[in-house]
Amino acid sequence: MSTSLNPEMILQVGLGFWASKSLLSAIEMEVFTELSKHPEDLETLRGRMGLHPRSARDFFDTLVALGFLTRTNGIYANTPETDLFLDKRKPSYIGGVLEMANHRLYPFWGSLTEALRTGKPQNEAKDGGAPLFEALYADPARLKEFLKAMTGISHGANQAIARQVSWSRYQTFVDVGTAQGDLAVQIALANPHLTGLGYDLAEVGPIFEDYAEANSVQDRLRFQGGNFFDEPLPQADVITMGHILHDWDLDIKRMLIAKAYQALPEGGAFVVYETLIDNDRSQNAFGLLMSLNMLIETPGGFDYTAADCEQWMREAGFRECSHQHLVGPDSMVIGIK
Repeated sequence: MSTSLNPEMILQVGLGFWASKSLLSAIEMEVFTELSKHPEDLETLRGRMGLHPRSARDFFDTLVALGFLTRTNGIYANTPETDLFLDKRKPSYIGGVLEMANHRLYPFWGSLTEALRTGKPQNEAKDGGAPLFEALYADPARLKEFLKAMTGISHGANQAIARQVSWSRYQTFVDVGTAQGDLAVQIALANPHLTGLGYDLAEVGPIFEDYAEANSVQDRLRFQGGNFFDEPLPQADVITMGHILHDWDLDIKRMLIAKAYQALPEGGAFVVYETLIDNDRSQNAFGLLMSLNMLIETPGGFDYTAADCEQWMREAGFRECSHQHLVGPDSMVIGIK
């Protein structure tokens, strides 16, 4: 065997669930929220978390070795990143999507091989439960958790969209599938001349309105309940869709793009953003893994490249199409009517 080759990367990825579950359990037990109050020694932290003495030290030191905690003279503390992003009391908290991963996705991904062989979802629907979105929207507590999770995973991209789109040429926008409303809120905060509409199923309305009010933009944002399968999209100068198209099969993707085209004026813009797969399909592993997650979660959803999206937009009639990177694995495609 060549001495220049080693199996480290194979082992790290193959056993990556060890590290993943360690982080998810720490979030579940609110380790980072606890340490955001003040650093603590082993025994204090163990007691506060209610852990058995057998492996508490190994657990916290694992978080140190993985880069999620620091330890100085036996005192554990958050890193700057975990203090900012994993303290539940901060608005920058992104742990909602990781809480959902821990509660739902972690066990479902154990059936990935079956999903690859059958092409069928491996979530609650596998055992006769309601489809993902139907189940979520029927349970107010789960819906709120899900919408907060979507804000957490999308917040950085939403802020980038609020800055990078040429909003000065427009007056109104509609965010389709708005969820908690973070994209609409960030656009409104960064562009005081705009008024916007959050569009989603009616159950989302109170959550959207509370979020807009909490960010003091309720005077320029309103909510409209509706179902984009059954009715035209609301009209505006700009229509946005974030992490929406990847939920659906190709026919529905094309239908939604066509509805956006019909709802826009000449010169209006359609902004789509996702964890877009790179056009070579070899670099953005997160985007490709997200597409596998759509296999686990939906009957027909899949992620796609910017080139794919631009082609679908042109087929719908958009005359100009371009794409831009946002932040992390997220990018946006803009089509001009």
